Amino acid sequence: MKINKHFLTFCLLGLSLSLFAYDGVGHRIIADIAYDNLTAGARNQVDRVLGKRGMVYAATWADDVRSDSKYAYSYPWHYQDLDDNMSSADIKKLMKNPTAEGEHLFFAIDSMEVRLKKDKNDAEALKFMVHFVGDLHQPLHLGRKDDKGGNKIEMNWFGRKTNLHAVWDGSLIDSEKMSYSEFSQYLQDKFEPRKAEFKKHNLLQSVEASYAVRNAIYAYDNSDTSNYHYVYFFADKRDEMIYRGGIQLANILNAIFK
Repeated sequence: MKINKHFLTFCLLGLSLSLFAYDGVGHRIIADIAYDNLTAGARNQVDRVLGKRGMVYAATWADDVRSDSKYAYSYPWHYQDLDDNMSSADIKKLMKNPTAEGEHLFFAIDSMEVRLKKDKNDAEALKFMVHFVGDLHQPLHLGRKDDKGGNKIEMNWFGRKTNLHAVWDGSLIDSEKMSYSEFSQYLQDKFEPRKAEFKKHNLLQSVEASYAVRNAIYAYDNSDTSNYHYVYFFADKRDEMIYRGGIQLANILNAIFK
């Protein structure tokens, strides 16, 4: 059988791209961990609004709708540019005044909480909340303004040109070659001994933890071009951020839907 070389090239390109198009996996892992840690009442309400396990399936919705001009206003909600060397007091002040530097991630989470407390059936606010708490625990969504959260920092990832933000959005997770449900179970098993500890943490503590990892990412010696070493160095930090995201999302929704 004769195979058209252009068709073959297209197929191989599609396969290559698909291997790294898993940004949604991280959001689904966080939503899945959160779902498993909802109270019975909160889970019933979430299912009533979004359908059975709907919060997991809708975890990427806020990214999807950015291509819709009606939701163009939400683009800045996905990130919160933070300066270097911020203290806990600095972060706390910004979280208490979430519009001080424009309407960004802190504002979005605060606004969705207000909306859900006012109307527990607000499906849009719930889908936004699920996604934005996930964004909060991707450390480069708290990145530097001048490099757009690592988007301007070029990297080679196992022979493919990419950027630092994309590595943290998807490539680091994809390196484990697990589905979202497998990764979720892995993290819940891994952090079971610390579950009670993380459940006690408030949103500020989550931000501080994510900011600390963000600083470690920027401090990493990028002259070391070994991607294997990069995965080894950051795997535990990545895992903790994703797990924290799930527990913090559960905490927020449990409080709203109590």
